[in-house]
Amino acid sequence: MSYPESFTSGRAPLPDHEQKQAALSYLNEAWAEARHDGVDGDCLAQASLFAAFAELVGTYGEDAVAKFVEGLAARVRNGEFSVSRSRQ
Repeated sequence: MSYPESFTSGRAPLPDHEQKQAALSYLNEAWAEARHDGVDGDCLAQASLFAAFAELVGTYGEDAVAKFVEGLAARVRNGEFSVSRSRQ
């Protein structure tokens, strides 16, 4: 995997939105590689969620993360995580 020059050159950190875009790009690349190697998408999703929640808990604590996930059900139902939706 190659890293963008901005991550390896010692310059100032990227703005938050650019870091999120870069992170998503890295994750998509890793996801595609794992799928190519035969890892099931459901297993990837569960492992990714575990790793993400573990990182959030380590950073913000259990109570803050618990409060955050309380709102996820509504966001899922509202289609926020749906990649393609047909609207009528």
